[in-house]
Amino acid sequence: MSEDPKDKVEVGPEPKKSRESRKSESARSRDSKGSNGSRGSNKGLITGVLSAVVILAAGGGAVAATSMVPEPSGGTSMDVPQADVPAGRSLGVCPEPARLVTGTVVGTDADFSPVSTTATSTLNAVVLSNPAGTIPGSKVTGLAGNAIAEIAKAPTSTPTPSPGPPVLAAAVASINSVSSTTVVGAEPIGSEQASLSANLAYSATDGDLRGLAAAPCQRPGNDAWLMGANTALGRTAVLNLSNASETPATVNLDLFGYKGQIQAPGARGLLIAPGTTRSVNLAGLAPGESQLAVHLRSTGGPVAGTIQQSVLRGLTAGGVDFLTPGAGPSNQQVMTGIDIQDSAAIKALGSKSGFTDAVPALQIAVPGSTDAVVEVKLFGANGERAVPGGGVVTVKGGSVATLDLDGVPAGTYTVQATSDVAFVASARVARGAKAEEATDFAWSPSSARLGSQHLVAVPREGQRSFSFGVPEGRATVSYAPVTTDGKVGKAVDVDMSGGTTSLIELPAKVGDSVVAGYVVSASGDPVHGALLLGKEGRADVSVVAIQDAAAGLEKVPVTVGY
Repeated sequence: MSEDPKDKVEVGPEPKKSRESRKSESARSRDSKGSNGSRGSNKGLITGVLSAVVILAAGGGAVAATSMVPEPSGGTSMDVPQADVPAGRSLGVCPEPARLVTGTVVGTDADFSPVSTTATSTLNAVVLSNPAGTIPGSKVTGLAGNAIAEIAKAPTSTPTPSPGPPVLAAAVASINSVSSTTVVGAEPIGSEQASLSANLAYSATDGDLRGLAAAPCQRPGNDAWLMGANTALGRTAVLNLSNASETPATVNLDLFGYKGQIQAPGARGLLIAPGTTRSVNLAGLAPGESQLAVHLRSTGGPVAGTIQQSVLRGLTAGGVDFLTPGAGPSNQQVMTGIDIQDSAAIKALGSKSGFTDAVPALQIAVPGSTDAVVEVKLFGANGERAVPGGGVVTVKGGSVATLDLDGVPAGTYTVQATSDVAFVASARVARGAKAEEATDFAWSPSSARLGSQHLVAVPREGQRSFSFGVPEGRATVSYAPVTTDGKVGKAVDVDMSGGTTSLIELPAKVGDSVVAGYVVSASGDPVHGALLLGKEGRADVSVVAIQDAAAGLEKVPVTVGY
């Protein structure tokens, strides 16, 4: 996509000011905050980070200064109270709708052609109040800051929560016919970040991009891993990089295939201007790779990265999905929502030419040079299930490997993978068992354990289910519906034993009100969750991992000595 030169912003050094001047300007800045629909509204996400950098820099300066003079023989250290870091603005960058790629793979920048006439893309967003029932000011904008819709007006006052149970409320938005990258933002309330959740759901019943694809609107960052890309014949993988900040971003990509790391000169120094999206056809960087992991690193502005992955087998659509970042390298990765169909039918389909990627599978990438011996466990509704081949796979350092799960009985599973070497992982879900009919697929990225008050927006149409997995121990999961009238309903508690997975079908309505989302909390031993989506009577499938809960007041410890 083209970049508008007018959107570029040059940032110069800030003149030095006295403490009193800075305080007065800070007060005036707080008094003058408003909603004007400009791209400047997206810069609030960076404020908390910059505050932390300034505090750390100040602490570093103090330590450096003391190291320049001899310490007295009776020197002592004094602990300074932790410094508060202001809560930043909650921000979610939603991917642009799926589009067909045209042209060749000689270059890396992708051009797009229109989608099919049946394709629809819907944005669903939910913003939760604080415990006193105050809903933060929130809205949907374009990537460049142009106003699209208001979710909730900024509150005129912020009452202090009273003792006792919280009084929660919500504001919701649903936008049909989304045609470009969008941003959902909410202002903090006091020292707490706003709790926000949004996703984009794409659906088509015909054309080359037939299927279902959904992705969460993700918080921008400077480091992310994306698994499941495929650039083999008939497969198309387009990496979309969006910059919602006011600072230019330079992105470097590290690419890993089944033979090792891929050296691609065009993967370095990708400039993403403020308020723009850059689309990169990964076949131009790593052609013919059936197992491709992408590690993106950004300097300057943070970016949101999503891969549009699609499959076309001759004239038959093989599905479409949005690949989103999962957990970073770790010695343990957990994925849930792995829905497996009839084992015999899937195994027969996977044995046909061109259908090796039409079966459920676990994909593992090892970033370092040391080989990883990975132990894989599967947990279903009734406990642990045997993994085909024994459940142990060796992955060479700097490469990607795939473990097929086509011999597993039908059901919904949680996958746990562990190793003494850090790795990243994601699991593939496959739907459809006939070669002559359209199939679909989805990737469930590894996710962190659930805590308290995760907000999950859900599409208004189709089949929706929660998949919760508890690898070991025992845990309790609660989920409370959020309806379109802004009410938060009564929570339902589910007690789960270790080594099991629970699949919970979600209703379209509670009473007469349409369900727009859920508030999810977990206690006890680690629980992992995902939203499993589908369409009745069709092979469509998509998996959306539950994102982290909103952050509260953060503190940075600063220690000085003399």
